[in-house]
Amino acid sequence: MQFEVWAPQADRLTLHRAGATHAMERDPERPGWWTAEAEGEDGTRYGFAVDDGPVRPDPRSRRQPDGPDGLSAVVDHGRYTWRAEWSGRGLPGAVLYELHVGTYTPEGTLDAAAARLGHLAELGVTHVELMPLCPFPGTHGWGYEGVSLWAVHEPYGGPEALKRFVDAAHGLGLGVVLDVVHNHLGPSGNYLPVFGPYFTERHHTPWGAAVNLDAPGSDEVRAYFLQSALAWLRDYRLDGLRLDAVHALRDTRALHFLEELSTAVDALAEEVRRPLFLIAESDLNDPRLITPRAQGGLGLHAQWNDDFHHALHTTLTGESQGYYADFADAGPAGLAKTLTGGFFHDGTYSSFRERRHGRPLDRSSVSAHRLLGYTQTHDQIGNRAQGDRLSATLSPGLLACAAALVLTGPFTPMLFMGEEWAASTPWQFFTDHTDPELAEAVRRGRRREFAEHGWAEEDVPDPQDPATRDRSCLDWSEPEREPHARVLSWYRTLIALRRSHPDLSDPDLSDVKVAHDEETRWFGFRRGDILVALNLGKQTTTIPVGVPHAHVLASWDPAEPPGADGSLTLGGESCVILTAE
Repeated sequence: MQFEVWAPQADRLTLHRAGATHAMERDPERPGWWTAEAEGEDGTRYGFAVDDGPVRPDPRSRRQPDGPDGLSAVVDHGRYTWRAEWSGRGLPGAVLYELHVGTYTPEGTLDAAAARLGHLAELGVTHVELMPLCPFPGTHGWGYEGVSLWAVHEPYGGPEALKRFVDAAHGLGLGVVLDVVHNHLGPSGNYLPVFGPYFTERHHTPWGAAVNLDAPGSDEVRAYFLQSALAWLRDYRLDGLRLDAVHALRDTRALHFLEELSTAVDALAEEVRRPLFLIAESDLNDPRLITPRAQGGLGLHAQWNDDFHHALHTTLTGESQGYYADFADAGPAGLAKTLTGGFFHDGTYSSFRERRHGRPLDRSSVSAHRLLGYTQTHDQIGNRAQGDRLSATLSPGLLACAAALVLTGPFTPMLFMGEEWAASTPWQFFTDHTDPELAEAVRRGRRREFAEHGWAEEDVPDPQDPATRDRSCLDWSEPEREPHARVLSWYRTLIALRRSHPDLSDPDLSDVKVAHDEETRWFGFRRGDILVALNLGKQTTTIPVGVPHAHVLASWDPAEPPGADGSLTLGGESCVILTAE
């Protein structure tokens, strides 16, 4: 077989395979590329040495059996026999479920997670969004410090386990989305700079030098990330990718990397004849990100909408620190603005940033399904000092109200694992760095960061303590007992309503009508013939829904339909979904 690697600045390249060394030659047709012919099959270990230096793993390694620092292994994707017939499942009408393989089950493997997919099919979600799977140091971690962007973390089960997981999901009618990190690579096991100019000092990010998307040598670097993305979609039959923190992808070229990527993904979708999509994480509030390329946008298919999360979070909890300040000041009006306009900061002043932020979203042209709505994510839970979920502080009734806002609202809903039964387990920040100095630096940094915000250092969990990860694993006995079982039943009801009532999947933001009363803490909105009323206060209140004798589709607590005057009486911390038909 042919082994190849891009190393434009090297004078010599050697292939190390099965105890033998092979001199590599420059490819006369591809500047910077080196090749060698040698025997190899699935599982063959190999690595490259640049200018007689240490043997390093292949930058495009498909497998790292011994972790980021070990030799690479050949993967023959043709060996796997796919069982499920799958024509794909697109984003419109979807309900996503964010899942971390290492804590979804105590075993922390893809096979163990696959065994629990029946729960998700019964819940009614349409897609599983896996947090990053690329290799990282140790066994347990969030996955955002991965390297080897073609490979699957070996403790999770490696490449074959991912294929089994996807096969099982597709067999149950579930699509699979993978979170990929292009904006930085982990500090441990990142050998890309040995091979070429993968990073540039021209731009800087919170993780240091930026990925080289526009400096000399960037053509091959862009191809590296682009082809990695396509490989996940093609080789593992994934349905979409979530792109981490795209605002950190610094690119001054006329053709932005994200536009190039979206073009390539759409072309692959045509080739494989099934829908494929890209979901961005972005804090820019720039609608051009999700505007079709034909209309001058970058052509990504959707993005996370943190503004909706922040508005909902402050409305429910009253928290006002940090970036929550503006949303807390706005109160329910801020939540109403996001439900009808997408972004809260759409050119308005952001006190957290000390400047204006965002750009208005054109409701007449941007479909609401292009924005993901959620009450909780790995970020919004795990980046709290103690990783506490909303269920740690909110009543089941308020959790039910939050679920109603997400699952009957205009955006594509996304749940975070365990949310559907109000899991009592936290989801904390944990690492397993094998480098003692790096481990200590992470430990000190985490505690220092939260000490600056008033937390006692001893109250911040040690990321390196195995118990921190263990505490974060879901307790699968909870869904069978109260109050968790009732919350789970409510989520199933809401998802079923979303599927059965077209008004709840209508992507027209301009058709969302909102009303609220800050003093009595009721909030309501209408989508077509569906009305959603929430009482976020503790006392029973009367809500003027304006529709007499509407039919109750679902309610958290027993509720009578509105009377002849169109008034609804609703108990404290409760919600109801009505139809005007």
